[in-house]
Amino acid sequence: MKQERNDIIQLDFSEEMRTSYRDYSVSVIIARALPDVRDGLKPVQRRILYAMSELNLDPKKPHRKSARIVGDTMGKFHPHGDSSIYDALVHMTEDYSLSIPLVDGHGNFGSIDGDGAAAMRYTEARLSEGAMTLLEHLDEGLVEFLPNFDDSEKEPAVLPAMLPNLLINGTTGIAVGMATNIPPHNPVEVIDGAIALMHDPFLSTDDLMALIPGPDFPTGGTIVNASDLRALYDTGEGRIRIRAKAEIESGDYGRKNIVITEIPFTVAGSKSRLVESLVNVMRDKVFEEISDIRDESSKEGIRIVIEVKKDRDPENLLNGLYKKTAMEDTYSANFLAVKDKQPMLFNLKTMLQEFIDFQEELYTKEYKHLLDKAEKRLEIVGGLIRAVDVIDVIIEVLRGSASVKQARTCLMTGDITDVKFKTAEAPAIAASFDFTERQADAILAMQLSKLIGLEILKLHEENDELLKEIKRYQKILGKKNELYKVIEQQLLVFRERFAQPRKTVIADLNAKEYVVEEKIEDLYVLIDRFGYTKAIDATTYQKTQEETLREFTHIVRMKSNDRLCLFTAEGNMHQLKAAAIPRTRVKEKGTLLQTLTKIGQETVLLYIPFEQMFDSQLLFVTKNGLIKQVSGVEFDTSRAVVSTTKLEPDDRLCGVTAMSAAEVLSGHMKVIILTEKKLSLGFPLEEVPELKKTSKGVKAIALEKKDTVVYGTAVSDKTETFTFDGKEYNARRVRNRKRAAKGQNAAL
Repeated sequence: MKQERNDIIQLDFSEEMRTSYRDYSVSVIIARALPDVRDGLKPVQRRILYAMSELNLDPKKPHRKSARIVGDTMGKFHPHGDSSIYDALVHMTEDYSLSIPLVDGHGNFGSIDGDGAAAMRYTEARLSEGAMTLLEHLDEGLVEFLPNFDDSEKEPAVLPAMLPNLLINGTTGIAVGMATNIPPHNPVEVIDGAIALMHDPFLSTDDLMALIPGPDFPTGGTIVNASDLRALYDTGEGRIRIRAKAEIESGDYGRKNIVITEIPFTVAGSKSRLVESLVNVMRDKVFEEISDIRDESSKEGIRIVIEVKKDRDPENLLNGLYKKTAMEDTYSANFLAVKDKQPMLFNLKTMLQEFIDFQEELYTKEYKHLLDKAEKRLEIVGGLIRAVDVIDVIIEVLRGSASVKQARTCLMTGDITDVKFKTAEAPAIAASFDFTERQADAILAMQLSKLIGLEILKLHEENDELLKEIKRYQKILGKKNELYKVIEQQLLVFRERFAQPRKTVIADLNAKEYVVEEKIEDLYVLIDRFGYTKAIDATTYQKTQEETLREFTHIVRMKSNDRLCLFTAEGNMHQLKAAAIPRTRVKEKGTLLQTLTKIGQETVLLYIPFEQMFDSQLLFVTKNGLIKQVSGVEFDTSRAVVSTTKLEPDDRLCGVTAMSAAEVLSGHMKVIILTEKKLSLGFPLEEVPELKKTSKGVKAIALEKKDTVVYGTAVSDKTETFTFDGKEYNARRVRNRKRAAKGQNAAL
């Protein structure tokens, strides 16, 4: 017969899962992720600070290795892994995350960029002044102590925080099914709000916001939705739009720079993410106005420089960056904290009221402790004063007693049995003794030096002082407004100690402040041999067959907001806005250049977009053999026509070449000059001086009579051939002689 087992417990699977998950959730919520509304600390933070106080690491003591702190915390109070403890320790040192850091770190504790802290064996730490406001009076029995995880130690259930840490430093945490995200605030404003609420518990949210207008992030920045803060402080939930602080400064060559000096709090500890998002929009050409991005931040502060291209609107670009990058971000606030081991949602007033109630509890316990201590001391002082008056009899009792116990009994009860006296009147006096136990112990421990007249006077003075203190303590404990005065005085001390100016600006910048960035697209300008000009978009260009494109002598790629620059043989530069070039289909005829510009019958040598030209070096070669380099910056003008060089009446340009800065600096460029008699000359580009556009240039070649330069350009020294007037020439056969040489035939 099969015997049934009695050690099997049958459970419903769904009920067991529900119960186990609920227990796990409560454990994570209460013991890991959410802060206590009273001291504003999560359990791991509280245990770290308590472990540091046990190591006596106050602000005046030397720093101690972080590994030692983490080891003590993990071994005694928080057995959940050293990495989580060290991460929490590092966080409490970050002045860019907390308004008042709780740990004073020494060594590499990371940076606002997102750099990680060094290993705990390399860093050191001690408590900060701010942490001491949470730990003071810890040994006075103001808070409950509970057994640790293995009952080998005791740890505080909450720290006796005398500062509203939860609102000042804020917190963030993700639990099971809920999360908290409380922004940091200015210490002065929070203390002022707490004091005001003590004076008038019926203050409204608007009244409190007159003192606490909004969060004050350590990284500064600007809150742009000030009108939404009222709902946040009323309900405990809301969204804060925070943007970087940026200034527009003048840069090189007449450009403008956008300089970011404060970043959103949401990217504090990961500033590199902000820089990366800016680089991405530049690389992906989301904003064509950006020329370059540099991070020039240092110990003095944040400085991220965004170079804006010439003739672009930096204000408009800035508005676009706020919309498309991490320069403006949303902080989702949620005032969730633990009260009586239950997660609760607080608003501004209830959170301040919880702090006030906690202060009332702490100060009540403290003054009860002080009152009890003073009363016990008064009892002892009173006994010593009485003992001095009958000190001779007491000495006879001590000398006549067989033991300390017998002497103590005589002092407390007047029992003189078996006590031997030397004088006749002593027994009667000793029989009247009725000292308390504390008084008897104090008398037995009293030194003979206390019998000096000056010491006796001090006892009387101490007695009077104790009576005054007891009266004051009783007054404070008897009236709530007197207790509040004491709390207020201490808060005012902290207000002065931790005062700091507000960093975050609060404003109401509505959607009208954002300017939608004009869409910039690639255009291809097509010019045929007769001068008919038209523009097509990049998509159309890519779909056009190569055979069709061969019909156009010049094809220039440019942006829709750029300008087309035309350099002519007559020494002029004409400018034509891309928007003025007709957008047509490829097969349409287009419009003559003479109609679009004042070019007349001038011969165009070079078509180039302004942006490319501005960043280029231009090489000019004239018919009479003069040459010069000119920076493209020289031609930065809004005029439709500008002179490019100074020409003699019988001279004209026969070559205009645009070169990038990289090509010029490479040292591998050479100048090639071709004459009418098919003679050529080559020499390094670096021999050509850079001059102003108003100069004539220098002599490049000694020409024979009736010979002129027909072409001049600059090419790489690795170039095999070059083309002029439809013919190919061998660049290798160009003779590299002095500039004054007559040249050599280079025709193929």
